[in-house]
Amino acid sequence: MAAQARVDTANGSRYLTQLCKHWSHNFPDTTFTPERGVVPFGEGRRFTAEADPEGLTLRVEAADLEALTRMQGVVAEHLARFAFREDLGGIAWTRAG
Repeated sequence: MAAQARVDTANGSRYLTQLCKHWSHNFPDTTFTPERGVVPFGEGRRFTAEADPEGLTLRVEAADLEALTRMQGVVAEHLARFAFREDLGGIAWTRAG
């Protein structure tokens, strides 16, 4: 299962880097560039982010709906923490294929 969200911000690359660096301490297989990051959380769970000048595209993948919903919350909470100076609005997740 997967869900995706788009966040409009000029700081997408910065937030992508902060998220990936934060999680790389616990998940050493994390990879990232200023434009794309992947965090393999294990147990079929994965976070992917892609940044461009207009924003950040977030994607979470999980084996079941409960894990997917939990991943959405974790990503949204961490992003809000890193972006505390900016009102990103609510993150609207949609199911992705």
